[in-house]
Amino acid sequence: MEFVMKMKADAVIVGTGVGGLFSALNLPRDKKIIMITKSDLESSDSFLAQGGICMLHDEDDYDSYFEDTMKAGHYENRKESVDIMIRSSREIIQDLIGYGVEFQKESDVPEGNSAEEGNQEKGREPETDKPLEEIYAFTREGAHSRPRILFHEDVTGKEITSKLLAQVKKLANVEIYEYTTMTDIIVEDGVCRGIYAKDQNGQELEIYADNTIWASGGIGGRYQHSTNFPHLTGDALDISEKHGIRLEHLDYVQIHPTTLYSTKPGRRFLISESVRGEGAILLDKNKERFVNELLPRDVVTEEIRRQMKKDGTDHVWLSMERIDKDTILNHFPNIYHHCLEEGYDVTKECIPVVPAQHYFMGGVWVDSDSKTSMDHLFAVGETSCNGVHGANRLASNSLLESLVFAKRAAKKIGGEQV
Repeated sequence: MEFVMKMKADAVIVGTGVGGLFSALNLPRDKKIIMITKSDLESSDSFLAQGGICMLHDEDDYDSYFEDTMKAGHYENRKESVDIMIRSSREIIQDLIGYGVEFQKESDVPEGNSAEEGNQEKGREPETDKPLEEIYAFTREGAHSRPRILFHEDVTGKEITSKLLAQVKKLANVEIYEYTTMTDIIVEDGVCRGIYAKDQNGQELEIYADNTIWASGGIGGRYQHSTNFPHLTGDALDISEKHGIRLEHLDYVQIHPTTLYSTKPGRRFLISESVRGEGAILLDKNKERFVNELLPRDVVTEEIRRQMKKDGTDHVWLSMERIDKDTILNHFPNIYHHCLEEGYDVTKECIPVVPAQHYFMGGVWVDSDSKTSMDHLFAVGETSCNGVHGANRLASNSLLESLVFAKRAAKKIGGEQV
């Protein structure tokens, strides 16, 4: 008879991206927490997010931010969730800064100094006597009516996720198990009591918990061409279907307009939308511009596909010639170096780009506190569908949405008012 290892915790969290990590950080310190991840700790899509994270710039920005989010989502968004996300954004950014996350500051590149000299000033304490919007630099991406996106070079997701992971590793009440896959949930009298899992050696685990949080990511692993890690296969969806847990908008899948074209198998490298926000343009086979690059992602994607069909090509071109070299090297160093490794110098030539599966707006239905239709089961991040994104996600809302509703789940479990 095969041995089954049984474990007990106050909360079990499936996934170690920003949703899972922020949930752990916001749960009471006297709660025993077990976290599992299907791969290693850094193989979550949260590490891959390039562009940035939105923040309500000021009170005058509320109406336009709300409208931008709704318009991008084709007005199929849940208005309550959009309101919660926007109004919580400044608090979340303050939380991140408190955990050591560094965003680009206006003073990072002083006028008259080189970018390298400016960047040496990073790590200073925030000017606490100034509001956030006067301290930090903001960029703009497609479908945003104004700049409201904070960033760290072109690796914002890595900056945020790595700092949160470092904080979670310090917690004495948290145990993390890598290469461990959830296979089902434990259900007693219609209530979630934990999860079944299996480790890399085939050892079966039964993890009993008062509350379970799914933060297991998206569905990119189900696609041939995706910007996601291939092990993210929407496991929570299959388990939900099995147990009659409510799902919503499973057809709401976002295709990112610009990933670096390659004939190699595997994950596609994302060319952040913020590149177009800074002035990059899309060109057809004759190197002529054919679309407004700052339209919502689904619109730009459709225009690219239409142009590819018209030209009889399997990619279009992206030109960064309108962006000065210092901006490319300092705002987009990861993109610059990756393209250089693939044989393209973005400061001198166009790069071939093609749409690829990127983000899942549907998922496990949750309420405004991230609670699913099954008691004691919560879902956050890309696994969940709280209605923020509607039918199409506005650029750089994903990290913010994950953090806002992860915190709400943790506070609900902890018995705090949210």
